[in-house]
Amino acid sequence: MDASKDGAGIGPDLRDRFCRGMVIPAMPLALDAERRFDERHQAALIRYYIDAGAGGLAVGVHTTQFTIREPAYGLFEPVLRYASTVVDDWCQRTGVSIVKIAGICGLTPQALKEARFAKQCGYQAGLVSMSAFSSADSLEQLLAHCCAVAEVLPIIGFYLQPAVGGLRLPYAFWRALAEIDGLLGIKIAPFNRYQTLDVIRAVCDAGRAGEVALYTGNDDHIVGDLVTAFDLGMQTRPPVRIVGGLLGQWAVWTRQAVALLREVHALAARGGDIPQALLARGACLTDANGAIFDVAHQFAGCIPGIHEVLRRQGLLAGNWCLDPEETLSVGQCAEIDRVWAAYPELRDDAFVAQHLGRWLA
Repeated sequence: MDASKDGAGIGPDLRDRFCRGMVIPAMPLALDAERRFDERHQAALIRYYIDAGAGGLAVGVHTTQFTIREPAYGLFEPVLRYASTVVDDWCQRTGVSIVKIAGICGLTPQALKEARFAKQCGYQAGLVSMSAFSSADSLEQLLAHCCAVAEVLPIIGFYLQPAVGGLRLPYAFWRALAEIDGLLGIKIAPFNRYQTLDVIRAVCDAGRAGEVALYTGNDDHIVGDLVTAFDLGMQTRPPVRIVGGLLGQWAVWTRQAVALLREVHALAARGGDIPQALLARGACLTDANGAIFDVAHQFAGCIPGIHEVLRRQGLLAGNWCLDPEETLSVGQCAEIDRVWAAYPELRDDAFVAQHLGRWLA
C-alpha cells in the first residue's frame, strides 16, 4: 500500500481555504409530519447556513441521519443531489462560495460508491466514517479503506466517539493516515482529551502540521479546542491549532458560531492572554450542548434535539426523524427550555427571523 499516493488530488485553493479554518455545520434532514423529505425547509436550512457565514456544509453525516442509506428510505442520493443543487444556486445568487463535504460510510465497496456519487454531484471532499468496521479489523485494513476512498475524492479523517458508534483508533492509525496526500483534514470528535491529543501529535509527527487541517468535532469542548495553541513538546513553530469546526452543535445558532470563530481567529492573530469571558462562554456552550445533544440519556435524543432548536426558530417544520422511535428523551424538552432561556447570547433568533421568509420562498 502506498499511503503517499494522491489519487483524488487536492487543489491549492481548497487546501488553503480549509486550512484557514471555517464553520462547517453538519446538515440535519428536513422532514414533514409524514416523515417525507421536506425540500422547502431543507432549502431554507441550507440558505440559512450560507447567509450565516458558514464556510462549508457537511451532508450525509450523522446529523443527516445515517438511515437515509437504508433501502426502505432510499434518500442518500436524493438528499446529496438536492443539497448540492441548492448550495450552488444560493452561492451563485449571493456571490459566495462554500466547501461541500459528503459523509462517506460503510465498508469499502459502499464507501467507494458513495464517494463516486458525491464527486459527480460536485462535493469537494468526503468525511470518512469508520463505524462499519470492527475493533478486530487491522489498522492495515482501515488505512487501505481510507486510501481507496482518497483515490476518488479528497478525504477528511473522522475520529467519532464510541458512544455513537465510533471506533477507538490509536495514535498509530492517525500517524499513518496523516501520510496520505489525499487527506484534507481531520475532524476530531472522540469527546476525549487524550484521544484528541493523539490526533494532533500524529499530524505533527508526520510533518503535516499546517497542511492537514485540524477541525474540532468535540461538541462538548468547542471553545477549549479552538483557543488552545498545542505545543506538546514537539517544538512546532508556530504551535498547532484546531482551525475550525465540523459540528452538529453548529447546525444550530450558526450565525453566532461564525462570530465565535472569527473572534478566536482574531485573538490567535494578535496573541496575548485568552479572555476569561471567552472561556466562560465556552462553558455556557457546553451546557447548552448537553441539553441539545441529550447527554443525560447517552445522546439518544441528539438529532431530535437539534431539530427542536431549528423548529423553534421556524427553520424546520418539526423535530421528526426517519425512525418514529427516535424522539426527544424524557425531560429533554425542559432542558432545552432551560438553556434557551439561560443563554440568549448563544442564539441567533433575530437573524433568523429577519431572513426566514426569504429562505423559505
